[in-house]
Order: sequence, then C-alpha cells, then structure tokens
Amino acid sequence: MGLDDKIANAAEHAKGTAKEAAGKVTDNERLETEGQHDQAKADAKKIGEDVKDAFKD
Repeated sequence: MGLDDKIANAAEHAKGTAKEAAGKVTDNERLETEGQHDQAKADAKKIGEDVKDAFKD
C-alpha cells in the first residue's frame, strides 16, 4: 500500500467520522449514515490494499 493510498484512506475515514459525529449532534440520521458509509468504504479499501500487499511478498 503506497503512502498516498494510506493518506487518502485515512482522510476518507476521518471525513466519515466527522460526518457521523455531526449527524449525531444535529440529530440528522442521513448525515450520520453517510459518515458510517464513508468509514466502511475507507476500511474496505484498506483491506483490499492489505490483501494486495500480502500477495506481493
């Protein structure tokens, strides 16, 4: 996993965390769900990159 990918995934995860928190504070279910979705997407990308890295070794 390249450094650029790691940074992008971390940023996407952080964005999702912020959205989820904002949704909870404002009682906005849609925003909260979007945040959870962004986090899950970032986690899935990280897992995919980890699998690719495992096969490189």
